[in-house]
Amino acid sequence: MAGLCSGAMALVAAGRRSRQPPQLFVQSAALWSLKPILHQSRQRLRFSRSLCSAKYDPNEKTFDKLLIANRGEIACRVIKTCKKMGIKTVAIHSDVDANSVHVKMADEAVCVGPAPTSKSYLNMDAIMEAIKKTRAQAVHPGYGFLSENKEFAKCLDADEAVRIAREIGYPVMIKASAGGGGKGMRIAWDDEETRDGFRFSSQEAASSFGDDRLLIEKFIDNPRHVEIQVLCDKKGNALWLNERECSIQRRNQKVVEEAPSTFLDPETRRAMGEQAVALARAVKYSSAGTVEFLVDSKKNFYFLEMNTRLQVEHPVTECITGLDLVQEMIRVAKGYPLRHKQADIPINGWAIECRVYAEDPYKSFGLPSIGKLSQYEEPLHLPGVRVDSGIQPGSDISIYYDPMISKLISYGSNRTEALQRMEAALDNYVIRGVTHNIALLREVINHKRFVEGDINTKFLSDVYPEGFKGHKLTKTEKQQLMAIASSLYVSFQLRAQRFEENSRIPVQKPQMANWDLSIKMGDEIHSVIASNSGSTFCVEVDGSKLNVTSEWNLASPLLSVNIDGTQRIVQYKVHVLTELAAELNKYMLEKIAEDTSSILRSPMPGVVVAVSVKPGDMVSEGQEICVIEAMKMQNSMGAGKTGKVKSVHCKAGDTVGEGDLLVELE
Repeated sequence: MAGLCSGAMALVAAGRRSRQPPQLFVQSAALWSLKPILHQSRQRLRFSRSLCSAKYDPNEKTFDKLLIANRGEIACRVIKTCKKMGIKTVAIHSDVDANSVHVKMADEAVCVGPAPTSKSYLNMDAIMEAIKKTRAQAVHPGYGFLSENKEFAKCLDADEAVRIAREIGYPVMIKASAGGGGKGMRIAWDDEETRDGFRFSSQEAASSFGDDRLLIEKFIDNPRHVEIQVLCDKKGNALWLNERECSIQRRNQKVVEEAPSTFLDPETRRAMGEQAVALARAVKYSSAGTVEFLVDSKKNFYFLEMNTRLQVEHPVTECITGLDLVQEMIRVAKGYPLRHKQADIPINGWAIECRVYAEDPYKSFGLPSIGKLSQYEEPLHLPGVRVDSGIQPGSDISIYYDPMISKLISYGSNRTEALQRMEAALDNYVIRGVTHNIALLREVINHKRFVEGDINTKFLSDVYPEGFKGHKLTKTEKQQLMAIASSLYVSFQLRAQRFEENSRIPVQKPQMANWDLSIKMGDEIHSVIASNSGSTFCVEVDGSKLNVTSEWNLASPLLSVNIDGTQRIVQYKVHVLTELAAELNKYMLEKIAEDTSSILRSPMPGVVVAVSVKPGDMVSEGQEICVIEAMKMQNSMGAGKTGKVKSVHCKAGDTVGEGDLLVELE
C-alpha cells in the first residue's frame, strides 16, 4: 500500500463493497463536521444553525466509514459532519489520549502509539495498520501532523542556508516545508540568525511534522496576511470562497481571524480569488485548500504558499458563505461535482474567530500552560456564537500537543455586531485549571486600531512593545470592581449566617448594618463601606456611592451584575479583607525577590532538547545554555550574566516544569 501522499487531505478510498484494504490516492485537503454526538454533551457541542446553513442530501452516497488521522477539536469537527452525512467514523489516539472527547465521539477508536507525536500521530505504519484493521474507506488528516506530509528527503545544511539567504537578501523567512500553525518558522536578519533559525526550524519541523525539510524565502516586513479559500472538484470546476484576514499573529501563529477583510475592495478580492483558483487548476488540485498572500499598504499582493488542507480558521468562511467545507471535501473525494457556481458564493454578514490557548499571555504573548481543566463552560447560550473544541471538564492539557483549547467564533450581520458578540462570548467563557489567553484576546478586539481595521502582522509587538501587561483599569472600572467584590463578599457572609431548618441553632446571629472592608488591588488597598437591602447593595468607594444589584447565584462561576444601570460580567482577581485583616496586613513581610542573574529556571513546562554547558565552563551574557521544547516549539535559554557554570541540573530528555532550576552560575 502506498504511503500517505502530499496534498492535503490524503483521502483513502476504495470500492464500497471491496474486502481489500483501501488504496490511497491524493485528494488535496482535509475534513470537517458540525453535529453533537455525545448525548450528555449535546448542549455544549451545539452551535447555531444560522452560523452554517449547509444542507445534507441523504440520497448522496459517499463513504461508509472514514478514519480521522488527527486529534482534538479538528477530529471532533470532522466527526460531527460525518455523523450528519451518515458516515461511520474511526478515531486514532495516543495512549494518553485514550479518554479524549474525539475518541468518545467516534464509532471506533484505535490506539496508534505512545504520547510523543513521532510515535503516534506521525506513526504512518501504525495509522496504515489502523486503516486495514477498521476497513476505513477514507482518511481525513485534519491539519498539522500528516496533513501535508511527503517522504523524507535530504535537507540543506546550515552553510547552504546562509548562502541562499545571502542570495535572496536579508531579511528572510526560514520555514518548514510541511509546516503549519507557526511551527518551524524563524525570521533571520543576518548569517548568525540564519544558522540558529535553520537549527531550530528543522528540529521543530521534524518533531511536529515528521519532515525536517525547510524553505527559505524573502521576508516582507509589516504586511497584512490575507488568504483565499478555494474549493475544487475532479472535473475541473473551481471556486474561490472569499478571503480571511489573519494578520493578528504572535510567533508567526495566527491568533484572531475574520472574514471578510476590512482592507480588500471588490476588485482586489476578485483578482486574488481568480489567481488562487488559477493556481489550484494548474496543479489539478481537488478538495478544499487555501492560497495565502501577503498584502502591502497599496493592496499589492504576493503569493506566500498554498495549504492543501483544511485551515484552522475555516469556520469564519463557513459562517459568511453557509457552506460546510468538510461536507464539500467528502463529496469531492467521492467524485461528485461542485454544487455551486462562483456567482452563488455570497459574503453574508461578518465572522470573527479567536483561538483560545492554554498559555500565559503575559509571557512573550503566550508561553504554554499545562494542567487539568478543573472547570470549563463554553458560552454557547449566546446568540451568534460557535465553539469548536475537543475537550471537556477534566481534560488534560499536556506538553505533547498544541495548547489550543478551542476556537471561539462569533457571527453578526456586520463587523460591529460580530465584535460585540465576540466580546460577550469572551466575558462568558469559564476556564479554570490552566492559564489562558482570553484577557489578551479581549484587549485585541477592543483596541482602537483593531476596531478601525488598522492592522498588520506586527500588530501585537507594535501595540505592546514591552509585552502584554493586561487591561489597565480606569478609575470608574476600579470603583465598580471594588463595589462588586465587596457586595459578593457580604453575600457570602450573609448566606453563612443563615441556618434554615436547623434546630441546633435556635437564634440567628443579627446581621450587620454596615460592613467596613478593605479591597487589595495590586499594591493598593482601598477602604469600602457596604450595606444591603435585599439583593441590592450600596457601596461607598473612595467617596463615591454605587448601587449594585444581582440575583447573587453564588454557585455560578459567573455573575451578571448591574451597577447604577451598567450591566457587567466580571472575572477578576481581587482580595477582600476585613478591617482587622487589613490592619495586620501592614506587618506582613515582603518576600525578597530572587536574584535571577545567577540562575536559569525554565519559563515553561517542556522537555530539555539540548544542554550546551557543563560545570566549570565560562559563559557570556545571553549565550545559549540549553534548549527547551514546549508544545513542539523550541526555545533557546540564555545566560543572565557572564560567569562560570557552578552546576547543571538537567540533561537532554528531561521533562521540566515551569520554574524548575536548570543551571546555576557562580
